[in-house]
Amino acid sequence: MMSDLCRAMAELENNLTIIYDISLNEAMVLCCIGGDRVAAGEIAQTTRLKASHLSKVLRLLEDKGFLQRDLGERDKRQMYFSLTNEGTLCLTRLKQEGLPIPEFLGKLFEGS
Repeated sequence: MMSDLCRAMAELENNLTIIYDISLNEAMVLCCIGGDRVAAGEIAQTTRLKASHLSKVLRLLEDKGFLQRDLGERDKRQMYFSLTNEGTLCLTRLKQEGLPIPEFLGKLFEGS
């Protein structure tokens, strides 16, 4: 069962990459931020990504032009992230057009 799950997750990520040019972790971050301005710590807590990995994902999304980084107004050490127009467009497309879900994963969520 574990190998089936791994294959299905790889297929899901491959679909994301082909259709939207983002990874699964990048998609999670885009969904987490949505239309808000979100602190890095909140993103880490919501996505459950470790800080070191989240930092890489945030940088990749910034490099793609999907995220904007701002310093906190009171605490300049605090980082906040919001979607750019391009990031909002990608997230909107993902929500509207959806994503092909591998059969194995679909079966896991039947009846939920």
